[in-house]
Amino acid sequence: MYAKKLRQNLRKNNKTHRRSKRTMQNKISAAITGVSGYVPEYVLTNEELEKLVETNDEWITSRTGIKERRILKGEGQGTSVMAAKAVSDLLAKTNTKPEEIDLVICATVTPDYFFPSASNLICKAVGIRETASFDLAAACSGFLNALATGAVFIESGRYKKVIVVGADKMSAIVDYTDRTTCILFGDGAGAVLLEPNDEGVGVQDFILKSDGEGCESLMQKGGGSAYPPTHETIDQKLHYIRQEGQSVFKFAVTRMADISAEIMERNQLTGEDVRFLVPHQANKRIIDATASRMNIGEEKVMLNIQKYGNTTAATIPLCLWDYENQLKKGDNLILAAFGGGFTWASAYVKWAYDPKK
Repeated sequence: MYAKKLRQNLRKNNKTHRRSKRTMQNKISAAITGVSGYVPEYVLTNEELEKLVETNDEWITSRTGIKERRILKGEGQGTSVMAAKAVSDLLAKTNTKPEEIDLVICATVTPDYFFPSASNLICKAVGIRETASFDLAAACSGFLNALATGAVFIESGRYKKVIVVGADKMSAIVDYTDRTTCILFGDGAGAVLLEPNDEGVGVQDFILKSDGEGCESLMQKGGGSAYPPTHETIDQKLHYIRQEGQSVFKFAVTRMADISAEIMERNQLTGEDVRFLVPHQANKRIIDATASRMNIGEEKVMLNIQKYGNTTAATIPLCLWDYENQLKKGDNLILAAFGGGFTWASAYVKWAYDPKK
């Protein structure tokens, strides 16, 4: 009797295993099926910054890796203007009609207005109507938080086409008399299209973390409900970004490297398995430390900080945009970021398509 029951349990377990295996093989993942970006025409060089603050090209380059950054000029030109250009190009590249889009998520800390959201304005500009959209704020980790959110909607089967945008007009909150911050930031936008895939490519895993103890080290104090705009807040320059450079650098080096190593370990990846590290472009020394922890060489690191600076939520999609033609279907990418809050995040992505001809 016991033997018969044991055989029945074994058969049941084998069926469950086979069913589970089929489920894993047919699991729906969120694949990046297109990427686009936009940066303004105006180039702010290190030489030009030398005329604004006490600094020089050698000092900036050696400490940050930045040579120039793009700045959005013009009255009434906000973050959504750049994001809409990136999304419009993305729709054209992927032969996607605006009415096909189910959801738009915009990661930003510099929306045009508190409301309506930047995502609303993007949808209006590109002709997306009656579609779910919202903004997400997680500073420089914003794009990875938005990517993870969009991926979950795809994996659930609820949506088929999701656009994730990372965009920031950092020049709007930078004090160009503060040499500790004005050398770092630029403006830009990048966007990706997520679609369902059952071939094993797409977003494989992600880790999202935060620690509010770091809020005072990197923040824009004025403008919110705690310190709404007044003559006093403006005079005290509370509406500009402020950071404690040393504490931010120390925390960023550790956390971005740790979270990149963590996602590799839990997915059993070595440095040899990784095609590219796609790091947030905040500081060349932070990027180098992360690559070293992952045991990968500089030839496997996406880098464009030298020409765009730190565009906050836009850095990672802009990297994907710049390196798109070097990527092949099945390439393993590790995306990693660190930002104000503090927030930090990583994602493991298998690239879903070969270079466009």
